[in-house]
Amino acid sequence: MIHDTAIISETSKLGDNVEIGAYSIIGPNVKISNNTKIHSHVNITGNTSIGSCNEIFPFSSIGTPPQDLKYKGEKNSLIIGDNNKFREYVNINPGTEQGGAVTKIGNNNLFMVYCHVAHDCTVSNNIVLANNVQVGGHVYIQDNAIIGGSCAVHQFSRIGESSMIGGMTGVLSDVIPFGLSLGNRNSLAGLNLIGLRRAKVSNENIKIIQEAYNTIFKSANFRSNIENLNSDIKKNHFVSKIIDFINSDKKRAIAIPENI
Repeated sequence: MIHDTAIISETSKLGDNVEIGAYSIIGPNVKISNNTKIHSHVNITGNTSIGSCNEIFPFSSIGTPPQDLKYKGEKNSLIIGDNNKFREYVNINPGTEQGGAVTKIGNNNLFMVYCHVAHDCTVSNNIVLANNVQVGGHVYIQDNAIIGGSCAVHQFSRIGESSMIGGMTGVLSDVIPFGLSLGNRNSLAGLNLIGLRRAKVSNENIKIIQEAYNTIFKSANFRSNIENLNSDIKKNHFVSKIIDFINSDKKRAIAIPENI
């Protein structure tokens, strides 16, 4: 399962049924769990831990030092979960001291060709990063988000659960859970209704989320508008996630509709 031309450090740790293709390089502190497939010409280095059933395609670079001038070689790590696919030319960096020194990738994610995930990011579960998505440092992407091709996500941004970012969007403002965000400098374009329906969210809940959205974003004073929500709507499982997201970091800019 390991090609003759692959270079595997003697101190790396490989699980059962790990496949490593031609000319790939596995560094000394790398851990790769069971049933993971590494194609040809892949470089994996640093304090990198890779879970089970991942697949990494040719010319990917995983675990190389952060692209941050403040990084001076301090110990850091990259932790990758299970069942992820990293397509050709994907690059993922470990953390820095300023951000906790860890980059985390969850489970069941798809990173398409030429994606970059910078230092100290958290990419949760069931996420799609389409071709050429560039994710800056310290970004937090919640479960089930979809980021369209050639998007650039500014450092420290938050992308909420089950949100969708349209292709070629520049994300400077945080995107609420279940939101749809577009634009050269992103604004909020409504709810990710297609994503909600695909997730089998009931029509009743979608109507409640829409009502909450209309109230919160009826004006630019969206934080104050939350107080005008009916108490029963606030208690809705989906609406409470939006409210918690907005209130959890009041220093961050939140994407709002262009017309308010």
